[in-house]
Amino acid sequence: MIQFVVSVILFFVIFFGLAFILNMLLRRTWLMAWIYPIIVLMIVDNISTTAYFTAPGESFATAFSRLTKITIADISILGAGFAGTIVSGFVIKFLRKNGYQMF
Repeated sequence: MIQFVVSVILFFVIFFGLAFILNMLLRRTWLMAWIYPIIVLMIVDNISTTAYFTAPGESFATAFSRLTKITIADISILGAGFAGTIVSGFVIKFLRKNGYQMF
């Protein structure tokens, strides 16, 4: 149980930080929120990225079947990461609104 709580917090913090840095560098507020589903697919599918280009039918079928088999704990952990990216977007917008020009 403690590992689950730590994992949720860790994913939130990691993806908040990644999204914050990407937003700061690229000045695209919601970029990481759009990229996050691709990252989730890479975490869950356990397939080489090149397989999507060499055997797309089989790769997408395998990825979809593995996505449907993830547990509630995995959904919670990955959802915390997505929440981190969303919160990062709001924080960046808040900082820009309050006059921080580097954001």
